[in-house]
Amino acid sequence: MSYLVFLLLLFFLLGVIGVASNPSPYFGTVGLVMVAATGCGVLVGFGCSFVSLVLFLIYLGGMLVVFAYSVALSAEAYPETWWDWSVIVYVFGYGLLIIMFGLFFMDIEVVYSLSIDGGGMYDIRADFGGVVLLYLKGGPLLLLCGGGLLLALFVVLELTRGVKRGSLRVV
Repeated sequence: MSYLVFLLLLFFLLGVIGVASNPSPYFGTVGLVMVAATGCGVLVGFGCSFVSLVLFLIYLGGMLVVFAYSVALSAEAYPETWWDWSVIVYVFGYGLLIIMFGLFFMDIEVVYSLSIDGGGMYDIRADFGGVVLLYLKGGPLLLLCGGGLLLALFVVLELTRGVKRGSLRVV
């Protein structure tokens, strides 16, 4: 299981580098989806299956709104791809920065001590306590966040509706 979590963390870092190094929102979205999926996979590896599912669904809803808005604002006929020199230089620079940060500040023993499972006399895992709090105290807040995402989606769709009526379209 630790090899799978390590592989997911590696793909998480690659996705973060992809988001940070690519100026085009079309290709940066691929990195965002990769980061969301692998981050939730790491949470599943640590025992937080419900929290990762909720995070993944809410994060993908928010990403849909942000992606639609950024595509509406960027009017590039030929966006920069993964194989442009500027993007490759950023990828190698960010990769080198992450390696240097990892060599200087990483403590291996911290990774092995992370766990969410209940131990000893506890019969319940820690993320199930979060489920109770999510439905008990966080229900109205979840509904408010969902309504805000829906409103933001309609705003983005209205901004990008047509050539005449959309205020941010390129003529």
